Amino acid sequence: MSRRIVLTRLAAVALAASLAGCAGMPERLAAGTPRAEIERALGRPTAVTPVPDGTRLQYSRQPAGQQVFNLELDPQGRLLRVDQVMAAHWFDRIEVDRWTRDDVLRLFGPPALVERVALFDGDIWTYRYLEVSWPRQFHVHIDRGGVVRKLMHTDEPMPDDVFDAGR
Repeated sequence: MSRRIVLTRLAAVALAASLAGCAGMPERLAAGTPRAEIERALGRPTAVTPVPDGTRLQYSRQPAGQQVFNLELDPQGRLLRVDQVMAAHWFDRIEVDRWTRDDVLRLFGPPALVERVALFDGDIWTYRYLEVSWPRQFHVHIDRGGVVRKLMHTDEPMPDDVFDAGR
């Protein structure tokens, strides 16, 4: 095989590897990237929402992951910014007694877990996130009427916690 063919193949492998490295990583997309290219790189979004100045593509890694990426597109369908919204400062935007189930879904997507407890008449939506590098959970209490009534942060149970609880 000629040296030129070998170098061409090596360059093609290097290019494919670098493109694969960006696949699934919304935070590496450049501003101005068109929607079609975004979807080629990341696949279908978990949600598409109209926003006042364009469209939001949401890529959620819940329930197993700890990130939700909101990609804001301009009216022409080009990327304006990427926000990873599984963070305390994003949760602080929720207004108890004002926000609804739909407001929470629009910003954070579907929760990792939905539960009910005896002392609350509604659903508790749980989102997984990292605080620095510590696994945490954020709980949104939504009453039967669909209104947010309470917010809570807890540490995420770790396998050792589960094991120790059984003793």
